[in-house]
Amino acid sequence: VQLQASGGGLVQAGGSLRLSCAASGHSFSRCAMGWFRQALGKEREFVAAISRSTTSTYYDDSVKGRFTISRDNDKKMVYLRMDSLKPEDTAVYYCAAKQVIMTVVPSTGIQWWDNWGQETQVTVSS
Repeated sequence: VQLQASGGGLVQAGGSLRLSCAASGHSFSRCAMGWFRQALGKEREFVAAISRSTTSTYYDDSVKGRFTISRDNDKKMVYLRMDSLKPEDTAVYYCAAKQVIMTVVPSTGIQWWDNWGQETQVTVSS
């Protein structure tokens, strides 16, 4: 599956953005999907993930309650709604995919994911 992220931009602290990730290929509905981010000078880190069934979502503690991941299997899209943004959310954001069996819980580890999209920059000003 090929991935293309979009929707980043510059926003003031407390504002909102919605990132989108468009997928191509035939295996999207069989993939767990995730969002990661990498701030300047830091390691890439897990943000959120959603199971292939859309019923289970997972978040890093730093974004829990502020970010919401969702997917539309018919449109082959995954979204990351980001509310109450903070300057520390500033980073390049990546979407990722991995084809899995239904019951697999997505991993927070970067090595587990085998499809990555191009980044989209999110900048939150204070």
